[in-house]
Amino acid sequence: MLRLMVWVLLLANGLFFAWSQGYLRAYGFAPVQQSEPQRVQQQIQPQALVLLNPQDLKKAEAQAQDEALPKECVQWGPLDDAQAAHVRTSLEASALPPDVWQLNTVVVPERWVVYIGKFPNPQALEKKRAELSAMNIKSDPVSATHLAPGLSLGRFDSEAHATEDLARLRKLGVRTARVMQERAASQTTVLKLPAATSAMKAQVSGLDEALAAKPPRSCD
Repeated sequence: MLRLMVWVLLLANGLFFAWSQGYLRAYGFAPVQQSEPQRVQQQIQPQALVLLNPQDLKKAEAQAQDEALPKECVQWGPLDDAQAAHVRTSLEASALPPDVWQLNTVVVPERWVVYIGKFPNPQALEKKRAELSAMNIKSDPVSATHLAPGLSLGRFDSEAHATEDLARLRKLGVRTARVMQERAASQTTVLKLPAATSAMKAQVSGLDEALAAKPPRSCD
């Protein structure tokens, strides 16, 4: 009887060993495999850890806070060809990724004005402006160098539209006005950041003298 129990125990141990090692899997007897590869992927990789000093930590925290703020589309310009080329070189040498900025060519249409001038001095300009105001006619000083000092009674995208308005003003008693071209059609370049953070705007403004002299404005 004792010998039989020994053989039974030996057989049971042998069967358990074969089952635990998967030797009986072909017969449908094997333990359930525990496999969770995602846990391996989630393990911390010491070689990827980077220790930051207090200065780098503050910089990283400031960058994270800046990235969390709402972004806005801003642009600088207009830039002439020389300025645009210099700005491009500065941007390409900066730490800004190339996909966050754009240098776009913009067509500036011609502009015509109903114009009075030139005046011999600022006093004569203000006197004429007061006379026009008494006639309920709005006017403002022109900014174009070749027309200053002078007054604009209206700005238009074509000579024909300006001529039509001049005819209207003459019926109101304006006799000394005439149609002048304030600017010719041209092309210029603007620097655009479609999704700029405050840190990006500060970085771009300090890159180049041409940008520092032109505060960023909204793209709208």
